[in-house]
Amino acid sequence: MDTEAQPTERDRSSRPDPPGHPPDGEGPEGRSRFALAARITDWLPGGRISLTLLICLVLLLLLNTFVAQPFQIPSGSMENGLRIGDRVLVNKLAYRFGAAPRRGDVVVFDGTGYFGDADYVKRVVGVGGDHVVCCDQEGRIRVNGRSVDESTFLYPGDSPSTVPFDVLVPDGTLFVLGDHRSDSRDSRDHLGSPGGGMIPVHEVLGRVDWIVWPTAHLTRLHRPDAYARVPAAASSGGPAPATSPGAAGGAHG
Repeated sequence: MDTEAQPTERDRSSRPDPPGHPPDGEGPEGRSRFALAARITDWLPGGRISLTLLICLVLLLLLNTFVAQPFQIPSGSMENGLRIGDRVLVNKLAYRFGAAPRRGDVVVFDGTGYFGDADYVKRVVGVGGDHVVCCDQEGRIRVNGRSVDESTFLYPGDSPSTVPFDVLVPDGTLFVLGDHRSDSRDSRDHLGSPGGGMIPVHEVLGRVDWIVWPTAHLTRLHRPDAYARVPAAASSGGPAPATSPGAAGGAHG
């Protein structure tokens, strides 16, 4: 049996540097990097501390732009889940890689040209192709023929809607409502406007995943099971008419 060991190359780090050879990190490239860092710290007021803070700021801006962004809740339209003054963290990657908003998701979107010149936070009730009706005989919203029990998140004492409607959500858009229905300006308010109160998916900035402040409200938001049980939309022949363009007024968020 051949027992001869295969030759192996010794670890270069164990070899002594030849005379006149600079240690690792002190060659021309290493000296250039150190010299550049030294020049930057010499130029910046505060030196290394300012450079560290600047790098952290750049990383924070990148995270804020592409990954997650904090928002403050300005109104009571999403109570009791989201309260006035709550800081939420919006996941901006949630819909970046082929995923789309789902019924029950709480999203932040740019309402310019649709609701108003501001960012809004609402719950997705219908997605493209859905038939959304209010209300069934028990006063519940129906989506694709299935009644949705919203009692776990609807504001106490509120009905699902005091405004009847019967809409077909166009592809690529969302039908959105606030959880505090009597204090929310949402898709119901714009049923008779251009766009029919629908929000294009491309205007969605992200999904609200966390309440991060105040710490007493710290929690992760989950999609309600009631929406997860809604069946997929059936093919339809055209938009259904909205029976009423009005809605209860109030603050929006």
